[in-house]
Amino acid sequence: MRARISGEVRFDDGSRALYATDASNYRQVPIGVVLPKTADDVAAAIEVAREFGAPILARGGGTSLAGQCCNVAIVLDFSKYLNRIIEINPGERWARVEPGVVLDDLRTAALQHGLTFGPDPATHAQNTMGGMIGNNSCGMHAQMAGKVEDNVYELDVLTYDGLRLTVGETSPDGLERLCARDDRTGQIYRGLRELRERYAADIRERFPDIPRRVSGYSLNELLPENHFNVARSLVGTECTCVVVLSARVKLIENPDKRCLLVLAFGDVCEAGDAVARVNTHGPIALEGFDDLLLEFIKRKQLDVGDDRLLPGIAEAKGWLICEFGRIGDMAGALAAARSCEADLRAAGAIDSKIITDPHDQKVLWEFRDAALPATSKVPGVPDLYPGWEDSAVPPDAVGRYLRDLRALFEKYGYLGSLYGHFGQGCIHVNVTFDLHTEVGVEAWKAFLLDAAHLIRRYGGSLSGEHGDGQARAALLPIMYGERVVEAFRAFKRVWDPQNRMNPGKVVYAYAVDVDLREGPPYDRPDPPTYFSFASTDRGSFAYAANRCVGVGKCRSHESGTMCPSYRVTREERHATRGRARLLFEMLRGSPLSGGWRSEEVKSALDLCLACKGCKHDCPVHVDMATYKAEFLAHYYEGRLRTIWAYAFGLIPRWARLGSRVARLANFVTQAPALSHLAKAAVHMAPQRRIPRFSEPSFKGWYRKNRLNPVTGVAGKRVILWVDTFNNYFHAPTARHAFEVLEAAGYEVVVPLQNLCCGRPLYDYGMLDRAKLFLRSVIDELSPELERGTPIVGLEPSCVSVFKDELLNLFPGDARARRLSESVRLLGDFLAADNSWIAPKLGVKAVVHAHCHHKSVLGTAGDKAVLEAMGVDANWLDAGCCGMAGAFGFEAGEHYEVSVKAGELALLPSVRKAAPEELIVSNGFSCREQISQCTDREALHLADVIYKALHRATP
Repeated sequence: MRARISGEVRFDDGSRALYATDASNYRQVPIGVVLPKTADDVAAAIEVAREFGAPILARGGGTSLAGQCCNVAIVLDFSKYLNRIIEINPGERWARVEPGVVLDDLRTAALQHGLTFGPDPATHAQNTMGGMIGNNSCGMHAQMAGKVEDNVYELDVLTYDGLRLTVGETSPDGLERLCARDDRTGQIYRGLRELRERYAADIRERFPDIPRRVSGYSLNELLPENHFNVARSLVGTECTCVVVLSARVKLIENPDKRCLLVLAFGDVCEAGDAVARVNTHGPIALEGFDDLLLEFIKRKQLDVGDDRLLPGIAEAKGWLICEFGRIGDMAGALAAARSCEADLRAAGAIDSKIITDPHDQKVLWEFRDAALPATSKVPGVPDLYPGWEDSAVPPDAVGRYLRDLRALFEKYGYLGSLYGHFGQGCIHVNVTFDLHTEVGVEAWKAFLLDAAHLIRRYGGSLSGEHGDGQARAALLPIMYGERVVEAFRAFKRVWDPQNRMNPGKVVYAYAVDVDLREGPPYDRPDPPTYFSFASTDRGSFAYAANRCVGVGKCRSHESGTMCPSYRVTREERHATRGRARLLFEMLRGSPLSGGWRSEEVKSALDLCLACKGCKHDCPVHVDMATYKAEFLAHYYEGRLRTIWAYAFGLIPRWARLGSRVARLANFVTQAPALSHLAKAAVHMAPQRRIPRFSEPSFKGWYRKNRLNPVTGVAGKRVILWVDTFNNYFHAPTARHAFEVLEAAGYEVVVPLQNLCCGRPLYDYGMLDRAKLFLRSVIDELSPELERGTPIVGLEPSCVSVFKDELLNLFPGDARARRLSESVRLLGDFLAADNSWIAPKLGVKAVVHAHCHHKSVLGTAGDKAVLEAMGVDANWLDAGCCGMAGAFGFEAGEHYEVSVKAGELALLPSVRKAAPEELIVSNGFSCREQISQCTDREALHLADVIYKALHRATP
């Protein structure tokens, strides 16, 4: 295969492990993975597979919930290369796309013409058009635009036996001509015509007439009244029939004037009862959810949504979000919303609110988009799983169905939060199924049978969006009857007579309890660890390694902090999800071997910048920085690390020694020839500058000038935690912070002992030493902590150690918890001091928050301080700066990824800033990246406040 294609061919164990599962309950290790660059690559790959009889599975974003994106097959991943928008025709309102195009990329491009692609699943930032076609996806705006099936004009497809053809609507004359052909094309069309003639009556009788019928194959599209639309009949076939090479899809006008009506009800079932009435007012989206979803979001402390936007928050237990939209007509959208509000208030809604502010609307939709991850890995609740997360009924039956579904949950002792696309009768729910024990799995299977018969009674669909895959395929006879399922099998045989396309899914299906990722008899190993994982992962690294639920938010191309290395490489193994999957597979031991010494895991973690973006941005709080440190600690047990690890992991020691001879050290590190030798000795990128030592260090200045602290206002005493970087390299910043705190009336105490939080040690897995460092800090600061003295830190990555790693290494240690609770960043500390009067500084500033600042600490304090100072701050949504401590200084791939990450957003934004605008960033690494890659120097918040103080003082 490598000899025949220009793309990438990966049959190594690491790649196979990466693609062993999707977002479902299932796991099947593939034969190999191919990343084709062209349609010809796809054809060549399938040709080779055919020679060996190997199955084929094409997948997009890998976010499927029913198991259709994992199989013992050759996996074709189109997302890296086959991701072009080939053409947009705004006049005729269509686009031609390759299967790897991310939905949001298409929508962004179409929006330039006032158009959009209608269906929009919650994973719109990472799912691909090919995956949406495979699943017949919908999303909230299928209410306005229909399913993907309704938005496809043509498909360019490839069969397993090598036939490439373009399919779409077929006129009666065209069908006759195609059937008359004496080739494989004619054979296919004759087979489809015969299938239609044999099963037309069964299809008309047994296909539910509801908006969200996604289960099974869309054989109804072959009926005469639907113009024998072969393209649409292939939508939703989950790669069990053909591989889609490109698609011509429908674009619609984008309603640019929108408002939301939020209705509150006493119960989510009552909200369901109101759906039919709301639908008479013509919403373009109608979503519902229950109070349990709110509870789960709060338990998980997800930074999404704002329940203060919800009416009736004190008494309601069910809500509907109704969106009304018009093109260029806000008055019309508002009129429809107000009419609906009056109608529904008269019909029993207990409260309501109309929201017109675009920001508030965005916040509410983020709240709804978070529903799936919000119902996964909930603290204090048994794990919830997909498995009955996607049923659909007639919209006028939603309330009754929800009551019956709840009764079924009660019968089996299950818990689940109910939400979904209520306007089209589609109900989403993750449920507390026990998929680990034989008894639990048998109960789940019994529940599925009962639930499938319940759906049949309602004339509904097993799936209203996520497809059948393996999770629901075996239940299709209950929904459709044997005759229609027989027709599905005949349809597959027409396209894939050898059953080599994603076998075991949709038809000829594997049993629902086969290949469960953690089902019996899997015995999850639980190795001893350095970190406790007590507060988040039940004290188990194995639980942490399976925390990822596969929604793939880490594969987003824009906004947020995670995952910088994925945004640069577009490699699954460099996404948080990919790394989490490899850690899980490492513990399983097959196909990965070597345990903690796994080279595949080591390689995947190598480009992790430990930014902690995933800890915040990941909806289930995967904490890859911690997992990386834990892995490296075991990987290097009994082995020497690289020279780079010792040079930078132990930077507190070397900085202290260098500072004693700062002038000589600066001469050596700044002189071109000597600097080159110094960098080569420690494997530093030759393009980087070695930071200069401050002369003197901050503590050197402090000893000489302020050893006896200025007494502040009675009771106002504070410890200034001066980290290695601000002490030895950015001493002026530490001095400015010192003087800012004194000016605020504080007696400022600076510990003179050689204390360090050990932040660089985590990047190299030196956890034994890091624990010793923290123990010393606890011992030295305990007297001050006992008297209640707060601590102010300057470097976000160091403060995050006290908030995060400290408690994970010392669980249950009262002194450690007191230390953690006592530490704040300068901005947070000043913002909480009601007596502090911010000096004014009427300037503009471009502000970039350090990753740990955003992900662990939050930026509210700095925002409040800058606002109080009158600074017009432009806070960048720029992701990671790319430097990430020592990461960006290291030669080779680290340096390259570092610069590319910075160039994604931060560095261009800095270069665009006007000369008079301040550049502000608290992180040492962020300031270094800015100074080394642009002609600007960034200021710490302490520098900005100091600047304001001295401007205000003559």
